[in-house]
Amino acid sequence: MIRARRVPASVLVLTAAVALAGCTTTVSMEPAPGANDPACAEISVLLPGTLDGQDRRWTDAQATGAWGDPSAVLFTCGLEPPGPTTLPCQTVNGVDWIIDESAAPNYRVTSFGREPAVEIYLDNDVVGSAEVLDRLSLIVSRLPETGATCLDRADAED
Repeated sequence: MIRARRVPASVLVLTAAVALAGCTTTVSMEPAPGANDPACAEISVLLPGTLDGQDRRWTDAQATGAWGDPSAVLFTCGLEPPGPTTLPCQTVNGVDWIIDESAAPNYRVTSFGREPAVEIYLDNDVVGSAEVLDRLSLIVSRLPETGATCLDRADAED
């Protein structure tokens, strides 16, 4: 009689495991080299549950975030701060962002003058870049500043 009870329990556990594995909503991402920086942990816990109407999803990498299904926004903390660049730079809520428009309407924006750096990929067909940067800049502004700031191209040439 004991044997009969154990078989159905093990079948139930196996069935539940297979069912859960087949319908995961976890976004697979790679952690940045500095993802274990305590500053990334401090801001990662502040990431919003929704971003421009897109719900947050679980990720499988430290110091990351994802919103939308399929993902319209990807967030990664723990990158080396970027050096000087000719890419456009915009300041939002006190955070400078380097904007890579080469794959528009998919944009890659990287914080400038913060350590560790943050990188955000966003699909501008699904979310508004202004809304995303406005919300996330308030969080990223908590990262330590390096002293580097965006310069207008004319100022940089002088």
